[in-house]
Amino acid sequence: MSTTTESTTASAWSRRRFLVSSTSMGGGLVIGFLWPAAARAHWVSAPAQGESGHINAFIEIAADGTVTFVMPKSEMGQGVYTGLSQLLAEELECGLSTVRIVTAPVAKVYDNPFVPAQFTGGSLSISTSWQALRLAGAIARTMLIEAAATRWGVAPSLCHAQHNVVHGPAGRTAGYGELAAAAGKLVPPDPKAVKLKGAGDFTLIGKPVKRIEAREKVDGSGKFGLDVRVPGMLRAMLARPPALGATPRHIDDSEALKVRDVLRVVPIAAGVAVVARNTYAARVGRDKLKIEWLIPPGAILDTREQGARYRKLAASPGPLVARHDGDAAASFSAAGARLLEATYEVPYLSHSPMEPLNCAAHWQPDRCDVWTGTQMQSGDRAAAAKLAGLPDEKVFIHTMLLGGGFGRRANPAGDFVSEAVELSRAIEAPVQVVWTREDDMHGGWYRPMWTNRLRAALGADGRPEAWQHTLVGQSIMSGTSFAGAIKNGIDPTSVQGAADLPYAIPNLNVDLHTTSAPVRVLWWRSVGHSNTAFAVEGFIDECATAAGADPLAYRRAMLTGPKQARHRAVLEMLAEKSGWGKPLPKGHAHGLALHAAMGSVVGEVAEVSIENGRPRVHRVVAVIHCGLAVNPQLVAAQLESAVIFGLSAALYGEITYSAGKPGQSNFDTYPVVRIAEAPRVEAHIVPSEDSPTGVGEPGTPPIAPAVANAIFALTGRRIRSLPMLLNGKFKT
Repeated sequence: MSTTTESTTASAWSRRRFLVSSTSMGGGLVIGFLWPAAARAHWVSAPAQGESGHINAFIEIAADGTVTFVMPKSEMGQGVYTGLSQLLAEELECGLSTVRIVTAPVAKVYDNPFVPAQFTGGSLSISTSWQALRLAGAIARTMLIEAAATRWGVAPSLCHAQHNVVHGPAGRTAGYGELAAAAGKLVPPDPKAVKLKGAGDFTLIGKPVKRIEAREKVDGSGKFGLDVRVPGMLRAMLARPPALGATPRHIDDSEALKVRDVLRVVPIAAGVAVVARNTYAARVGRDKLKIEWLIPPGAILDTREQGARYRKLAASPGPLVARHDGDAAASFSAAGARLLEATYEVPYLSHSPMEPLNCAAHWQPDRCDVWTGTQMQSGDRAAAAKLAGLPDEKVFIHTMLLGGGFGRRANPAGDFVSEAVELSRAIEAPVQVVWTREDDMHGGWYRPMWTNRLRAALGADGRPEAWQHTLVGQSIMSGTSFAGAIKNGIDPTSVQGAADLPYAIPNLNVDLHTTSAPVRVLWWRSVGHSNTAFAVEGFIDECATAAGADPLAYRRAMLTGPKQARHRAVLEMLAEKSGWGKPLPKGHAHGLALHAAMGSVVGEVAEVSIENGRPRVHRVVAVIHCGLAVNPQLVAAQLESAVIFGLSAALYGEITYSAGKPGQSNFDTYPVVRIAEAPRVEAHIVPSEDSPTGVGEPGTPPIAPAVANAIFALTGRRIRSLPMLLNGKFKT
């Protein structure tokens, strides 16, 4: 998921936007803060009547000095627990060892300030919390200092806080725990008057702090969705449709019910559930089902035929215009114009998080509890409430640790939650539904398939005078709770990375054909950027070749405006760190790609050779400009992860359909990059004191074009269709 945002400034905050109280449980200090409603205006048509803001988080300092942070974000390996805690602890002047994380319940008060949903995605967690969490920490610190100064009868200016302790004149000290109750009774200071630290004073922000949840993941105390155990909980697996839109015409469950520990067979909307005392019995019972499926004719998809239809559509400009600068048509028809044209294609992709999808639900007449690893708490609650026949406030989502997400666990439709709730209600017992890898890979909700047709008219200097980009593919947001972001028929995720092209081209058109297909689509790590970066950066490389120019210098010459300062800084560091232009081992070549996503800019250089008729990626140098890196260690880890994730898709990733049935089932037919073939990834961060921007996703888009451009440098062969390999060899 993606949107471009600016951090809420301090001037937007007021005393009324903070809630402060003395908690009745232990006499601690509780602080909640309010997001200005205006921050969400470009996503919501109008706020609810009387709504001036949303309480976004609560921070409690208990009498024992423990700082409890109610976490509205999901931890799925990206380190959000650590990064957000650093923001809070920096200004609160507390050690991270004293911070305790509890996951937030689902409520509008925890919605993302820029998107009307409680979710984790779009690489937004740090950027949208940068100002608010630091302010909350600073206000709490200020009140603790005031409480200590009042106790000692001295001016607050004579006191300071450090390491969970307030220090005063004459060596006086008081711990946060003993001051919390008194601080909770004070009037909070005006946030505009609270001074935040400058970058030079940071002791936690900008430091490679170790992950605070790492120990519990290692020792097993941290709980993922699959670890959930509820008294009386049963297990279930579903026999799912073998083809798109198929429904059961006849079910023979006689053999399934003979399996030991199988209790019931229950048809629900998503398929036929086998309920058992354990997951093994549920799976064996599922395999014993004999189901006659009815497949509707309209759902018989063939991706080869769809690709041909997409290419035919791309031959003409789309009816939806995302950007129109100058007069591209005149440039293309001008006498002597040097024209280039190419078509770039990407397939449907599965997310395939390492932890299989799962959800436990316990429906009761007056409430429903759901335990799962989710990125989309608000969507899941809405879906669960509908199936439970209960109001939203009677549905309780318990967010567990996630074994990977990549967008699959951020489904506004709440698919894997819905089926658990529906089944629990049907059997009137708590039940955990577990998906197999095949269930997920066959189940849809893929990254959309895309076709891109690009045209350029090169001027006398070899640079594009005109640029035309026509995109063909499905909308992710259409028909969802995010449809309000669609303006003039254009889903912004469809054209991101294309409509905001950074290169200085005077005549530019970007247009769109939005298609329909029986395959359900969803955001995938970096969303639309995973398509547009491959097309744009591949075609820019083609333009550089036609101009006889160095690919890096060619790009730099077209990044001239103030908005491209980050691009230029990334290219400069990338050239230095990669050794661009310097001799490489025989049979090796460099390929370059540069792309902006989620507010950040990432450049990548891939060093590639050809071994046994296929590319071998030896080294990837990745440079990111993400503003101030709150935790450089987390940033580097995300860059490394994004490169491997994107490289897997570039080399192997593809979901195909024939006669409505998927051609891939597990990692044998949907391979990922393994350790033995993984390149060395060198992550570098451009130093900056700008407000932080996204990190989790921007490293994914550049790797496919970087590798493709390196292959061209080696072989003279342009890769314009992904994946690059089929059965271990270049696709023909």
